[in-house]
Order: sequence, then structure tokens, then C-alpha cells
Amino acid sequence: MAVTANSIITPQTPKSNVVNLTTANSSYGTSPTNSQLLVTAGPNGARLTKLQAIPCASVATANQIQMFRDAGTAGASKFFSDSALMATYAMAQTTEAPTTDFGYSDDNPLILQPNERIYMAEGQSVSVNAVAEWADY
Repeated sequence: MAVTANSIITPQTPKSNVVNLTTANSSYGTSPTNSQLLVTAGPNGARLTKLQAIPCASVATANQIQMFRDAGTAGASKFFSDSALMATYAMAQTTEAPTTDFGYSDDNPLILQPNERIYMAEGQSVSVNAVAEWADY
């Protein structure tokens, strides 16, 4: 989409995605092991308003959920940029699985540059779904 200088550009295309994390990552350099691509911003950038994780199984000890940003290298260089701690939880049909929220929202969005990518990883080998909602400009 072409943009006009000095004009407000609002998000145009709402998107969402889910990836399942199953294997632990212990590398915080630019090549983390076991990271999964969750978000790819459009050619004009994007506005991320939701980033959450929910366990798909019991979490025996607290689990660090990790976010890595890749500013246009198509996965060649990922930078550790945020994390949230998932609490312990015993999965059961009689309890609500807790959602771990990174705190992004309409009032507190994460702005992504054109074609930027977000990869997710976790500190333990537990089945966890990472969920994102964003809109491309």
C-alpha cells in the first residue's frame, strides 16, 4: 500500500497466529535454538497488540517465555527483547489454564518496522502455545 507523507496511517490488515513451543531454548545470542516464527510484519510495518502464552500441559516449575525480534534479516539475526514468566500449573479439566501476558495492547502496542519478525522460545521443554494479534499498516 502506498502511503502519503504527513498523513496518519492506521493499521489496515488484522492478523493473528499461534505457534506451539515444545523444546527448551537456553541461547540468548542472535541464533537461539528452538525458536518459532510467530509474527511477520507487512511491507509498511505493523502494530502488535497481543502477545500471550498458554500452557498445553502441566508446568512443573516456572517457565521463561522468550521473545526475539528480527529486524529484516529473515531469521539470520534474532535479538532477545522481552520475556514473561509462566507460573507453575497442574493441567486439569476442572481448572482454568493461566494465560501469561506480555502486556501489549491497543494502549501499549509494540511497533514493528517493515518485514520485522518475532520469534518465540521457552526456557523448558513444556508444550506451550504462543498467541499473537497484530495489524499491518
